[in-house]
Amino acid sequence: MTTPPPGQQTRGAVELTAAMVLSGTLGVFVVESGQSSFNVVFFRCLFGALALAAYCALRGFFTDHRFTRRTFALAALGGVCIVFNWVLLFSAYTTTSISVATVVYHTQPFYVVLLGLLLFKEHLDRHQAGWILLAFAGVLLVADLTAGGGADGGAYLLGVGQALLAALLYAFATVIAKHLTGVRPELTALIQASVGIPLLLPFAALGETAGLGAGWAWLAGLGVIHTCLMYILLYASYQKLPTARIAVLSFVYPAVAILVDFTVYGHHITLLQALGVPLIAAAGLGVNLGWPLLPAARRRTSPDDVPPAALTRTATTLKETR
Repeated sequence: MTTPPPGQQTRGAVELTAAMVLSGTLGVFVVESGQSSFNVVFFRCLFGALALAAYCALRGFFTDHRFTRRTFALAALGGVCIVFNWVLLFSAYTTTSISVATVVYHTQPFYVVLLGLLLFKEHLDRHQAGWILLAFAGVLLVADLTAGGGADGGAYLLGVGQALLAALLYAFATVIAKHLTGVRPELTALIQASVGIPLLLPFAALGETAGLGAGWAWLAGLGVIHTCLMYILLYASYQKLPTARIAVLSFVYPAVAILVDFTVYGHHITLLQALGVPLIAAAGLGVNLGWPLLPAARRRTSPDDVPPAALTRTATTLKETR
């Protein structure tokens, strides 16, 4: 793969950072809308699909969509995973906090590795296994199961579980997306958002939106800003950046979420939880970038293991030094 030129990489870094900052403000829009998670996701899909359809039409993407029956079905299946991933994550915001839910949700890369192991018989080396164990140690610290995060214990544990399950569904969507080659990602996002409209309509309590007032602006923002604009920035940046920079910049998302949660709602993570955040971050980078976690196994060599040519060179060197 050709390395993008420095100018493109700089632009890609700006685009990805902007997308991650927008992601970090997602929780505020969800909470301030005052709606249930099903309502929030339904209207996110509705407004997002409308905005994405307008964008794709303006760019002329519909004239050469490159979809086959198989890829269209895969995109729709990925949409089911994405939609219910949103429902679970938004529920976790209210039962735990935006900070805790976001950090726990950031275990997605490890699920992708595990799904590759289970579904495609991919190899899991000892370093990957070590990073995954380290990440879930971080999850236990961030979840703060002993204190319940200051909330009702049962509800809090439910929220942590919802964030973990949301991450698993997102990992399924990621695995599915790997098989969507040759398809414009903006069109894939449009299909995924569109799938959520009929899927969530039976669960949406539309009567609760009567007299919503300013809440409509928050819901529209989720569709236009956090679905259309954010995904456009994401997909544009991925084409300009190497994997290493993408992995590093993705941690802007939880950092901004923690800062916004503290600034707007006064929620802060405890010292114990703060110890878990760098564990998850380091493990995420380790898995994405292939860092070794454990020292290389050293093997004692015997003369039989050394190639004959090397033994000859050694003997010659010893003679010359005498």
